[in-house]
Amino acid sequence: MNIRATIAVHGGAGSAKYFINEEHRQRYLRGLIDAVKAGLEAARRGNALDMVVEAVTVMELDGSYDAGRGSVLNLLGEVEQDAGVMWGKDLSIGAVAAVKHVVNTVRLARLVMERTDHVLIVGDGAEELAKQFGLWVPATELINEQKINRYNSLIKDLQSRYRKNVELARKLGLIGTVGAVALDRDGNLAAATSTGGIILKLPGRVGDSPIPGAGYWAENGVCAVSATGIGEFIIRAMASLRVADLVRSGVGISDAVRRVVDYVTKVFGPGNIGLIAIDHVGNVASAFNTEVMGRAWSREGMDKVVIAHYPNDPFP
Repeated sequence: MNIRATIAVHGGAGSAKYFINEEHRQRYLRGLIDAVKAGLEAARRGNALDMVVEAVTVMELDGSYDAGRGSVLNLLGEVEQDAGVMWGKDLSIGAVAAVKHVVNTVRLARLVMERTDHVLIVGDGAEELAKQFGLWVPATELINEQKINRYNSLIKDLQSRYRKNVELARKLGLIGTVGAVALDRDGNLAAATSTGGIILKLPGRVGDSPIPGAGYWAENGVCAVSATGIGEFIIRAMASLRVADLVRSGVGISDAVRRVVDYVTKVFGPGNIGLIAIDHVGNVASAFNTEVMGRAWSREGMDKVVIAHYPNDPFP
């Protein structure tokens, strides 16, 4: 079978009020297109793992998303990022959490996969690994005046330091976790997800993005999945692995992601999850229960990148 490299990306699921204006929204969508193009360029010289890492790297550098340079601040006014990657060929996984001084967190996650014997490294251990491999940056690279002003305005009105972050996320229309799924010419699948988490989260909080089976999953012959939304619900549903289990049982990829989103909605209510996925022959799908979810995809030989934002936008 002649397989063409295929990639899909997302820029987070949430409320449309996340966007300051139409220019902001268009910049966010352009970043998704750039990520897809970077993933396809990586396919020319590498594999599906290279594709998803390059795509997510572009979005981490962009600053329009809650990942990398755009990461939101926690309750103490610090950046704490999570990321995970998975290689479907042998189920290799690398992940990091509570990382404060890295822009390209997805690259650090890949180093955990390829250069250590571990799956998940957090906090100071992840920071030390970042220093060893030249990924560590000072906090000034990640915290700017705009973020500080937003933090100050929110913290001033916070009634309780332990207010439910889920309520806060829905109120503010938070969006921006990034992810990618890819299929390469050899039939290998890979997935990656990266995030700065929920704004004003408790220090040390870890969401779904570094947790395999929750924020991402990739398994050759089955599918690759990346999730976004409110991590606590995605973890409790084990959303990405749930999609893979359905596909493994014979359910088509589009039906599988829709069933999982419907399940999360039934159990936890709306406004908390989005999924992108690709199966072992290159079929792409997405589903979400939020107002918007930025997503884009393309494959080798196509003359355009398909971009979507609203529920009724054609995708794939």
